[in-house]
Amino acid sequence: MNQFNMADMFGKIQDMQAKMQEVQDQLGDVIVEADAGGGMVKVKANGRREIVSIELDKDVIDPEDKEMLEDLVVAGVNKALEKAETASKEKMQEVYKGMLPGGGLPGMDMSKFGL
Repeated sequence: MNQFNMADMFGKIQDMQAKMQEVQDQLGDVIVEADAGGGMVKVKANGRREIVSIELDKDVIDPEDKEMLEDLVVAGVNKALEKAETASKEKMQEVYKGMLPGGGLPGMDMSKFGL
């Protein structure tokens, strides 16, 4: 009968935590781009869900229609953050491939780990 090896389990957990930290560090280098208004507003975000740049087409800057520009910026930011979230989850899932059978432990909520 196999005994559960607690030291082995803790070693694997430490390895997984180190790998997760490594991936978290790499998320700053993952850049996604989204646009709104047919490309009039372009927003870039990184895998940490931080906005890194916003580019506005000069034609979208209309002092008479400030609300449209604000709406387009919000739409672009939301799209970029959504893409960044997806990219972040995909990167984090790479950590778990092969480390945990079936992608997780039964009954364990992996959303706490960004999955």
